[in-house]
Amino acid sequence: MCRIYSMIIGRCFLILQKLFAMVQFLKKYKLFIIVLFALSAVILFLFNTALTPKKYLQVYTPADVNPELVDSTVQYVAKNHKIADFSFTNQNGKTITQEDYKGKIYVADFFFTTCPTICPIMTTNMAWLQEQIKNDPKVMLLSHSVTPDIDSVPVLKEYALKKGVMDSKWNLVTGKKEDIYYIARKSYLAVKTTNSSELYDMVHTENFILVDSQGRIRGFYNGTNLDKEVEGEKNMKQLLEDIKWLSANEK
Repeated sequence: MCRIYSMIIGRCFLILQKLFAMVQFLKKYKLFIIVLFALSAVILFLFNTALTPKKYLQVYTPADVNPELVDSTVQYVAKNHKIADFSFTNQNGKTITQEDYKGKIYVADFFFTTCPTICPIMTTNMAWLQEQIKNDPKVMLLSHSVTPDIDSVPVLKEYALKKGVMDSKWNLVTGKKEDIYYIARKSYLAVKTTNSSELYDMVHTENFILVDSQGRIRGFYNGTNLDKEVEGEKNMKQLLEDIKWLSANEK
């Protein structure tokens, strides 16, 4: 029995000796080990950064968009495209110009108050977006009527109250039909023409247009699709994600 105890004690002593030797080794090469660990961490970080694609939002020009949505006079413009100056009247009878959106990220769309099809869905989704961005002073919303002869200020005001529009965040605007037509097709690239012989007749799309603080188009989104994934298009959840990215990364 004593022999067994002696063997156990001997092995324990050997283990302690090895541990002591290891500690001494680590102390001797402490600086080297610290540098090695630090270098390894940096290398892993760089690899991870290189393998993780950086988010980027395209800057759109008329040449990038379906020609059906673009006025023929600007279809081949491939650089330096920005939203043109504008002047419309909102739901409160106030004149709204580009100065009200200067330095702002904003989402624009085209609608009309009597639309029975996609407009109610688009407006509901825009109201959802308003709720998400209401506390971000950098972000606003802008909806243009494509039937300004029908959508007078009182009509827009009633519609705004019904839909929960916040005056400080979201303008519903009316104005001269030709002005809305030209800004829709020359600036926002989002409205089709009809087969009607009526001048400046427009068919709006479901597109929501994301505009950055420099007045450039950064994306088109299906305003009728809140979160369903459809190949080849972006939905409202993706729009919100892109707004947040722009808000965080634009100076």
